[in-house]
Amino acid sequence: MTRMVNCVLLKKEAEGLDRPTYPGELGKRIFDNVSKEAWQQWVRHQTMLLNEYRLSPIDPKARKFIEEEMEKFFFGDGSKVDNWTPPA
Repeated sequence: MTRMVNCVLLKKEAEGLDRPTYPGELGKRIFDNVSKEAWQQWVRHQTMLLNEYRLSPIDPKARKFIEEEMEKFFFGDGSKVDNWTPPA
């Protein structure tokens, strides 16, 4: 049976994640409130952040930055890349 959540990003009921994708309290909030579709949107956005800012996922400062952006992406005003606009 599929687990459904009221997705905070999509603003609708959608299929939930199969398992927690991030540790800690933020991971629990994501598991409880983010759909699979929204998580995939985050993965694409995270990849863009890593590439645009030339971050290394093993750098603790980069991981903290990504976690802060993840919080903004799902539960805040959204995560943005400076001086970047999506193609029309």
